[in-house]
Amino acid sequence: MSLPSPTPSLEPALAPSMVVNCVAYRNDGKRIGDISLDHISDVLKEPDTFVWVGLHEPDEKLLLKLQEEFDLHDLAIEDAQQAHQRTKIEAYGDSLFIVVQTAQLVGGHIAFGETHIFLGPRYLVTVRHGASLSYAPARRSCEHSPELLALGPSYGLYGVLDFIVDNLLPIVRDFREELQDLEKDIFAETFKRQTVRRLYDMQRDLMTLRLAVAPLQDIISQLVRMHPHLIQDELRAYFRDVYDHVFRVNESISAMREMLAAAINVNLSLVTFGQNEVMKKLAGWAAMLAAPTLITSWYGMNFTHMPELASPWAYPIIITVVVCVVGGIFLGLKRNKWL
Repeated sequence: MSLPSPTPSLEPALAPSMVVNCVAYRNDGKRIGDISLDHISDVLKEPDTFVWVGLHEPDEKLLLKLQEEFDLHDLAIEDAQQAHQRTKIEAYGDSLFIVVQTAQLVGGHIAFGETHIFLGPRYLVTVRHGASLSYAPARRSCEHSPELLALGPSYGLYGVLDFIVDNLLPIVRDFREELQDLEKDIFAETFKRQTVRRLYDMQRDLMTLRLAVAPLQDIISQLVRMHPHLIQDELRAYFRDVYDHVFRVNESISAMREMLAAAINVNLSLVTFGQNEVMKKLAGWAAMLAAPTLITSWYGMNFTHMPELASPWAYPIIITVVVCVVGGIFLGLKRNKWL
């Protein structure tokens, strides 16, 4: 049976804007060309072919069309319709359904998305939701290695997962650079509320990112050790490399979160220290004002006999005593670095 000729576009009824690409390959890793969704079943009738489909936020009709073409499981299709799934891997017969969290840095904050992946012996389907880059670079990279793509759709799965993980490291790196820029505000003498708020936002984003990345280690570990009918032994070393990258990202996130926590504590400690210094100075000046207030208050009492009240030198003596007491308090405070 001859393969259907490549088609430059897809049917309007199937919302082509949701179909990023639909490409057929031979088992030698060579690209046959773009095909329409209706021709998928025709391509799969040939024994030496497989199909790679990329979708972006498809509707229910489009997913049901893919279910018909690839005989996908009902539960997997139901999950793919929902854009808020946890990171997981599910086996349905001879196919896998994988949910991976994706992330992008948008306006200084991390925007999260999801990618749902269907992997079978002769197909790979990626469904992107939310913040996620196109997997066209991953596809091109795989096509440049036809000897590995000849191993089947699992090499495409490796390319997609590797692309997702490699895009996480720049996020942590950008956060580290921003933290370095914030150091001058952290150690500033004046308190800046927006600095602490930004540090908190960064720590919150990294916490969410870690919750997305940590389960990915278990998924890659399964792909390294299990599913021999889908993952060829020749590709397990590549998935181990992705696992190492995920582990490094996870460690970088943990280290960055500790640095942010330390930065917040240092900033608050410096603010507290500055407030204590101000309070010490205020207390010192209050002590110096309290001494003359106490002495002069005695002479505000209406007693007939007061010390030195009848003496002509009484006023200069009292002034001298007050100056000496205040001066002694000032020298004492200065020696103890309260002023």
